[in-house]
Amino acid sequence: MDFLRLLFGLSEALASEDLAALKFLSLEHVSLRKQEAIREPQAFFLALQEQGLLAEDDLAFLKELLFRIHRIDLLSEHLGSSRQEMERELLVPGRAKVSPFRHLLFQLSENISRDELKSFKFLLRKELPKCKLDDETTMIDILIEMEKKGILGEDNLSTLKTNCEKLDKTLLKKIEEYELNSRVEDRLWASQIAHDSPGTRKEFCQPGDVYKMNSQPRGICLILNNHNFERARTEVPKIKMLKDRNGTDADAEALRQVFTKLHFEVKEYKDLTAEEIRHTVKNYQMMDHMNKDCFVCCILSHGDKGIIFGTDGQEIPIQELTTSFTGLKCISLAGKPKVFFIQACQGDTFQRGITIETDSGELDSSVEADARFQLECIPDEADFLLGMATIKDYVSYRSPTRGTWYIQSLCQHLENSCPRGEDILSILTAVNHEVSRKYDRLNQGKQMPQPSFTLRKKLIFPI
Repeated sequence: MDFLRLLFGLSEALASEDLAALKFLSLEHVSLRKQEAIREPQAFFLALQEQGLLAEDDLAFLKELLFRIHRIDLLSEHLGSSRQEMERELLVPGRAKVSPFRHLLFQLSENISRDELKSFKFLLRKELPKCKLDDETTMIDILIEMEKKGILGEDNLSTLKTNCEKLDKTLLKKIEEYELNSRVEDRLWASQIAHDSPGTRKEFCQPGDVYKMNSQPRGICLILNNHNFERARTEVPKIKMLKDRNGTDADAEALRQVFTKLHFEVKEYKDLTAEEIRHTVKNYQMMDHMNKDCFVCCILSHGDKGIIFGTDGQEIPIQELTTSFTGLKCISLAGKPKVFFIQACQGDTFQRGITIETDSGELDSSVEADARFQLECIPDEADFLLGMATIKDYVSYRSPTRGTWYIQSLCQHLENSCPRGEDILSILTAVNHEVSRKYDRLNQGKQMPQPSFTLRKKLIFPI
């Protein structure tokens, strides 16, 4: 009851502009979609509790928020803290939950004058809809709209800097100070990775070359796992060769375990028809990923050239699925890495092995081939990674009991190498090496996975 009275007392003392500021500072933790329904402080406090950010024995984030919006009176009267105590507390590394980027934007919103805000809106008249630039729109509203449109982000400050330079040099100076501090933090973090990871190559740890990867959770790992193709064999006579994909559940479980350890929220969907796959992907495209750092999608199914099959035998172009997450179609993932792992063949040809004295490839006579598949499926824009099980025109192998060569190797290398700070391309190179050494004696077959990417930075999943 004391805790409830505390929250009630705070909610009574907070003005509407205070609530707007609290919501803005919490955007990395409470998504914009959830915030849109919050009209009262009590609802905001409830959202914090649902996210595990507020409890009777944990008031740290609430104290930080009140400190950030300069409500020292509430901090002192209701929470028994002070400005000096919070200043000392937030100097402790890792203690602050409001990101430096979010704090920078809030400071800009506080320091811009009424006339400067009018001018700022005028400068954005080509980028934002007119209805978002009326007299009632605050600077916080403008910044949120800029983020939604993809013209503002931690790695995308150019529009903000250009406009602030035209209005007020002191605003520009704050942004430049933030960029300088960020470069210093990048350098320190890279140095820590190099120090903790003896085998990490130095070029993987240069300042500014690593995607931000510190949100909790880091993002969604979507697994589309098709096993039962009985409906396809019954309803689509021309593809009666589509067998059930025995062993795929072993792959899905391995993916679930490793991406859970990598701090992703794993969502698995089994035995979807083509239309159900489209609907599922559309749902995740429309989701607000603003407080996430990455998106991963793993597709385990039969396929043909450039497509995958639903369990009903209907086709879906792979490019349709990957391009659903481009910056224009999924703004909250703009500038963030989008990773796709595809387990399927790219053809029906068996890749022949060449006898090499040091090649002691593993034998597995009980393997099957997934259906055909093709590579030209990665979007042209930046920040995509497509990991393919095999090169174009060739089969990939799946054990009916142990899963596929590619996915099992991928999961093992992710689990072993991510704690050492290795980046994803180095890990995929190691996967290539391991899978290429395996050997199907029955068909004298080999397999070579193939990554394709438009990443702009090193992608590392530190643990």
